[in-house]
Amino acid sequence: QVQLVESGGGLVQAGGSLRLSCAASGRAFSSLGMGWFRQAPGKERDFVAAISWPDGSTYYANSVKGRFTISADNAKNTVYLQMNSLKPEDTAVYYCAARKFGAVRGTSSVGYWGQGTQVTVSS
Repeated sequence: QVQLVESGGGLVQAGGSLRLSCAASGRAFSSLGMGWFRQAPGKERDFVAAISWPDGSTYYANSVKGRFTISADNAKNTVYLQMNSLKPEDTAVYYCAARKFGAVRGTSSVGYWGQGTQVTVSS
């Protein structure tokens, strides 16, 4: 079993930055593919970014490419999402996601979910 706990959400003005963190426990972190999804009110949960295991390849949604960066610290069992140049349309609940091996590229590939953290970008 894997437990995921997100932190770092909040309210920021457009153009600002936030860094989300997701701490994993319960399984060897280095064997997990980790990622982030987001869900705005009334919309589906969408893929944002992922980092795969074991090769460490990164993947991004087109809407965040060049603005968001996903990274992992194996020593801390934590994955990060650095979000720069935030836009009001980035407002959503952000969910950390994980799976055993590989990469979380879609909701059907996710084995474990965090509880979510709210990100609100004001215009």
